[in-house]
Amino acid sequence: MSSDNERSDEPDAGAPEQLALIRETVRRAKVPRAKPRTWRGATLAGELPVARVLVNKGALHLDQYFDYAVPEELDADAQPGVRVRVRFGAGGRQVRGGRREGGGLIDGFLIERRAESDYQGALAALAYVVSPEPVLGPELLALSRAVADRYAGSLADVLQLAVPPRNGRAESKPSPAPLPPPSAPSPGTWERYTQGRGFLRALAEGGAPRAVWTALPGPHWPEEIARAVAATLASGRGALVVVPDGRTAGRVDAALTEVMGKGHHALLTADSGPEKRYREWLAVRRGSVRAVVGTRAAMFAPVADLGLVAVWDDGDSSHSDDNAPFPHVREVLELRATHGRCAFLLGGTNCTVEAAQLVESGWALPLRADREQLRIAAPLVRTVGDGELARDGAARSARLPSLAWQTVRDGLRSGPVLVQVPRRGYAPRLACERCREPARCRHCLGPLQAPDQQDLNCTWCGRAETAWTCTSCGGRRLRAQIVGARRTAEELGRAFPAVPVRTSGRDHILDSVPDQPALVVSTPGAEPVAEGGYAAALLLDGWAMVGRPDLRAGEEALRRWTAAAALVRGQPEGGTVVIVAEPTLRPVQALVRWDPVGHARRELAERAEFGFPPVSRMASVTGPPEAIAAYLAATELPPEAEVLGPVPLPGAAPGRPRRQGDAPSGATWERALVRVPPGRGAALAAALKAAQAARTARGSGDPVRIRIDPPDIG
Repeated sequence: MSSDNERSDEPDAGAPEQLALIRETVRRAKVPRAKPRTWRGATLAGELPVARVLVNKGALHLDQYFDYAVPEELDADAQPGVRVRVRFGAGGRQVRGGRREGGGLIDGFLIERRAESDYQGALAALAYVVSPEPVLGPELLALSRAVADRYAGSLADVLQLAVPPRNGRAESKPSPAPLPPPSAPSPGTWERYTQGRGFLRALAEGGAPRAVWTALPGPHWPEEIARAVAATLASGRGALVVVPDGRTAGRVDAALTEVMGKGHHALLTADSGPEKRYREWLAVRRGSVRAVVGTRAAMFAPVADLGLVAVWDDGDSSHSDDNAPFPHVREVLELRATHGRCAFLLGGTNCTVEAAQLVESGWALPLRADREQLRIAAPLVRTVGDGELARDGAARSARLPSLAWQTVRDGLRSGPVLVQVPRRGYAPRLACERCREPARCRHCLGPLQAPDQQDLNCTWCGRAETAWTCTSCGGRRLRAQIVGARRTAEELGRAFPAVPVRTSGRDHILDSVPDQPALVVSTPGAEPVAEGGYAAALLLDGWAMVGRPDLRAGEEALRRWTAAAALVRGQPEGGTVVIVAEPTLRPVQALVRWDPVGHARRELAERAEFGFPPVSRMASVTGPPEAIAAYLAATELPPEAEVLGPVPLPGAAPGRPRRQGDAPSGATWERALVRVPPGRGAALAAALKAAQAARTARGSGDPVRIRIDPPDIG
């Protein structure tokens, strides 16, 4: 109780004796004078009077439980799993009436009730119970702790991702009564896969198979996921499906409704809004629904008696959380499958290196179709390389090579044609026409651009460039290094004036297009679904995607290409894909053969040879040079650990928003990579976490950012 609270605000100052008497009477009363503040003098709960609380403080040195006294009035509501408010940060000096007082109010979760505390000093009392709704169950708590330990993070940070913010109106409404389990579905299109029928039968019989599923191209995969979920629910268990974005979640949601009917599953996406999403989450927590489909945050959904966890397109960057401790959906669902002994399904039209490792290690089994089924479902893939472009007069004078132009013209006779462009905008980057050296500013070496066909200017400093000359070959003519989606749409509109042109990108994403002749220009990941499939597809500037200086460049390019090509009709229906890229490149060859699994296995073998993830475990340490050096010197790394670097990090481009993890404007940051062999990842995470906790406890000023298994290591 502060001194300000002890002073009376009564304007009548003529009766000091009466006011003093009132103060003394209240002080001696059995009931507390200020409930949400101290509960001074309040009687404690008769049984289990100690509450163990996790406070909402993400600092690693506070990653522990704190004991609080439970007043008798809060005994009924203060149950494990509820949200509470507590006083924190007062220290041990402010003790009055046997209760610690002071400190600021902070949120927390009540973990358990105990008969006595391990702490020998006076305990502060719970300020109040925010809600009697138990939102943190034992299974979710154990999962969150496992995720925090794996990623060298704090439990409080993980729970910020796992438990959605409270909405009082949604919480006050009861959830509907659970429906009886649906009947086991027929295999349907799962018959196309060698082990498809057996996989569904195992789910329906209560088994826990683990599979890496390479889905056939075409529109059937949402229904196949829905049938796997229905088979799991038929066994009396729950199911969880995590997809990369809201559009994909909508497709799976519609398929689940069609297969099982309404009321059996919940949709958890950010597009639902806070009240609806929390209401759906509560329905899952209360056991009203047993199946969930959602985006990244749904990986922590508290599904009762979980029987199946599934993730679609695990290579999508949306599956990696941008908030500490940066967990990945695939890894979290692997933990859930291991700890909960439930089935695991990793699916996609592509195959990541991590998925290939699960199969190679024997943790999961492959679920694929034979080549005959693949030839029916996949489109014909043709390539246009640099040699053909050099000999093609149409390609030199226009954007479209002759083969691509002919494919577009033939495809438009029977339906829409998809055109994938690596970048949005008009002409985001320019290069020398002769040697393809990127065009850069003479003042700051920033990349030059010509927005909306205007004069050249620098994207970093904004200066205009009126007399550009290539520093490598002396050329004076420029070409678009990666022509943007708007420029491509404009050129295609001139080439096919009678055909409508639609664009889909970051600013405006189309969900679907009708089965009518049209040109659909899209950036990777924004391709709309065509009713009946696209008649053809063009994958332009393939070299730009493969040529990125990144370990995952080839894998990511193939994933983008297969995702777009999977929307095209099968070869028996005339579906054709033309990719403008060098045919000898490994990802291009994998696309032509439609062999993403073979590509992933070769990538895995190379990474094993050189000690790159996912064969080894790796962590990135980012921050100012002095802070990086001090942190690494103080960290007791495992003996097998190898430190790579540190090396300078490129700063954020001027005028662009700063992304999380970027150095502040004008600052120089470095990054060091710490690598350990297989089996030592837990030791690495523990060492990094301990060093970071000690550092934050000392109050070191310079930030050091730790990330386990960084998705981008260059």
